[in-house]
Amino acid sequence: MGILDRLFRARPKAAPVTPQIHALIERLQVLSPSLKLADGYRERVTPALSCSLDYVSRLVSELLPARVASASTWLDDPYIHAFFAGADEIAHILSRSPELHTWFENHPLARETYAVLSMAMTERRAFGVEQVGDAVHADVAHTTLSFDDHQVRVCGETEADLREQIVRRVVEQIALEGLALISADESRRDALVQERALLKTRLQLLTRHGAGTHEMLGDRALSNASERIELEAAIKANEHALEALGLRTDALEHELSVICDVLEHPERHTNVEMKHVRLNAMNMVVNASATPAGAEIVFPLARLPASPLGERAFSLIRFARADLVPLPAVLDEDSRFVI
Repeated sequence: MGILDRLFRARPKAAPVTPQIHALIERLQVLSPSLKLADGYRERVTPALSCSLDYVSRLVSELLPARVASASTWLDDPYIHAFFAGADEIAHILSRSPELHTWFENHPLARETYAVLSMAMTERRAFGVEQVGDAVHADVAHTTLSFDDHQVRVCGETEADLREQIVRRVVEQIALEGLALISADESRRDALVQERALLKTRLQLLTRHGAGTHEMLGDRALSNASERIELEAAIKANEHALEALGLRTDALEHELSVICDVLEHPERHTNVEMKHVRLNAMNMVVNASATPAGAEIVFPLARLPASPLGERAFSLIRFARADLVPLPAVLDEDSRFVI
């Protein structure tokens, strides 16, 4: 981009810099310090961050209120009943989280915490018996849900505090997706530069080898000419690919443009589905007319950018300090089942 383009490029309308946006701008500078050197960094990244904040905030606002995760609620709360196989497992499973222990250690006066419960969900298809009214049908296909790999990584003093943390962390993750794209571009640029050097070296060797001998070599000359045409075409394609990535002198401009584009289109980099299911006491998916009637639950299935965990089910929970099992006791109990 030329100097005149930089001087006279239309600036986006300034968006209000809320404390939340200000904190995210500072966080972006930590993730990629070179960004602050880009022309018009704050003015351009602020409206982009606003787009992501608005989008993620809407998603988080749709999350149901936090459920009390304890043995006493397992029987009556269909969510807790679905997420855990038994009442006596809840405290033990959640107490495996080092982050949960650390949070309570750092908040000695807190009697409970609000946390994000993340789980892997598995759907299994099988055949069984189903009762519809007074009739019993055999070999009926049904789906059973199971939840495992329970993880608690984010905790808050209040539900509002927890939701704000979720929004911030998801927006940060979206920005990391942009940084990953930039890194991929730079890796491709380096590979193309190396490829261009090799192609030009081969072309030089081919030219030197054939100099002054075309009339004597006959068929070999035709072969060399054909290979030279192919090399020249490959070099031209390589140069076009490098041009598409832009000049290294415009790297800062490119980095900022990529980050802004990703933040302006957060829906491309997050995948959240609100899962609606009706489950019976055995976690089998049933319809509304089933006997006994199941309970309908709604929870988000989310796939976040750059996450190695894949698609996960989420729920907000409340967990009491009194239910926290000491970590050494949890590890000792778990070790009994390790072969």
